[in-house]
Amino acid sequence: MVRFRGRLELVVKIEIFSDVVCPWCYIGHARLKKAVQLFDGEVEVVHRPFQLAPDAVSNGEPLLPSLARKFGGPAQVEQMTRRVAQAAAEDGLELDFERAIQANTFEAHRLIWLAQRAGRGAEAAEWLFRAHFEEGLDVGDPATLAKLAAEMGITDTGEGADEVRAELARARDLGISGVPLFLFEGQFAVSGAQPVETLVAALREVQARTAIATAQRAPGDAAAQDTGQGSAQGDGDACDDGFCAV
Repeated sequence: MVRFRGRLELVVKIEIFSDVVCPWCYIGHARLKKAVQLFDGEVEVVHRPFQLAPDAVSNGEPLLPSLARKFGGPAQVEQMTRRVAQAAAEDGLELDFERAIQANTFEAHRLIWLAQRAGRGAEAAEWLFRAHFEEGLDVGDPATLAKLAAEMGITDTGEGADEVRAELARARDLGISGVPLFLFEGQFAVSGAQPVETLVAALREVQARTAIATAQRAPGDAAAQDTGQGSAQGDGDACDDGFCAV
């Protein structure tokens, strides 16, 4: 989607597919925020859900032991998490895996959906990232999520579950298996926690391409299909269904 402001200015839409327990998603969100600040145009950011572990149980179990069971022991997990923590530190983020709690993130995504409806999706996502990676809070715990909703002044009406399920299904239909993934104008995909300069370049390229296509499109032409193909950008560090490329 592109909205015109006056005659020249375009608003570029970016959909971010991510999970709040994905460390590269946290890094990717931070980098996109910086890229938007550097971009000489307007951007609409929409948060879309993705679950790395849809069958995870929110039972208060620390994250590291569960990772060790899945990925070959504590030494392997320590190496994996150290690398991503170092990358996060370069972006001013703290990842404290020692405190992190494993969680099912469906209800967290529903809360982001509610917040986004009030224009505060980014704020909710950032709060949940901090809660999981920095504060050791269980983002699958109803009391934790209720606290966030109260702090943001959002009334949890119980809505959003069907919408989140539909968006998760859309991610599967698009073939998304790793996050973060940035989908520009429903057509151009940039995967992984790309550097800030790469995201700025992508914004400028998509803005230019879309402006040309919009100007040249004849009345009655079919709109471009909503797919994640067509990206000129390479893959960056990302998390997939097997946890993370850390």
